[in-house]
Amino acid sequence: MKSPLEHARASSAALEYVPVPAFEDNYIWVVSDGRNAVAVDPGDAAPVRDYVAKRGWRLCAILLTHHHNDHVGGVADLLSDERVPVYGPAGEALGPLDPFVTRMRGGDTVRIEAPALDLKVMDVPGHTRGHIAYFQAAGSLNAVPHLFCGDTLFACGCGRLFEGTPAQMLASLDSFAALPGDTQVHCAHEYTLSNIRFALVCDPDNAALHDWSAKASSLRERGVPTLPTTIAHERAVNPFLRADDPAVQATLAEALHETVPDRLAAFTLMREWKNRFR
Repeated sequence: MKSPLEHARASSAALEYVPVPAFEDNYIWVVSDGRNAVAVDPGDAAPVRDYVAKRGWRLCAILLTHHHNDHVGGVADLLSDERVPVYGPAGEALGPLDPFVTRMRGGDTVRIEAPALDLKVMDVPGHTRGHIAYFQAAGSLNAVPHLFCGDTLFACGCGRLFEGTPAQMLASLDSFAALPGDTQVHCAHEYTLSNIRFALVCDPDNAALHDWSAKASSLRERGVPTLPTTIAHERAVNPFLRADDPAVQATLAEALHETVPDRLAAFTLMREWKNRFR
């Protein structure tokens, strides 16, 4: 006899992954089976509420990656509509939301019946100390894996180090880089064009990066998101995943007049340079 979760998987349509715009450049990712929906990092309730209503979906759960307000600020408002399960990082305080959040650590699994989701939790400190991500392996409803990475990885970039260390962030990015290449990466911000400008300075001879710059510019001119990206694509074009590349290290050494003895030094210099890059 099938369990409720197995029955839901067998009877549901393929999952849809939608980037719902919020604020100036946030995406709140909504995953749905055509009836039920999960929202990831809803910093603002209104876009989620409006989009779910427009599609005729019912919000059934909320996933949180870290404590910043542009990722959690809409949760209380959404819970005032209907009390749904909320999953979030075990290592971060979420203020008034704390009583409503099921705390998750790396290695834990979030299981949601509808839409049918099994999500492995990954500890990815760096942007914040307790930041987590959610990885969904390929399955019957999703032909490829999916990663909800919050503000740890961006297309052609990575998050600022507000609380963590460069070593922590590099290790977190390494854990992403080890995922299957076809993993769809659902970043939380549309930072791609500005990240590409910096990436081209760090890695100017990267042909794949030049191709991506042209394609990404065309997408944004048409108002189309540049996301999701993939792990394989980021390995090829994202300088923060290429800190061990001799060409990137040579560029850093020449541009910054610094010795670059290893990939951690390269990553640290790159992240500091990006902070002040205009």
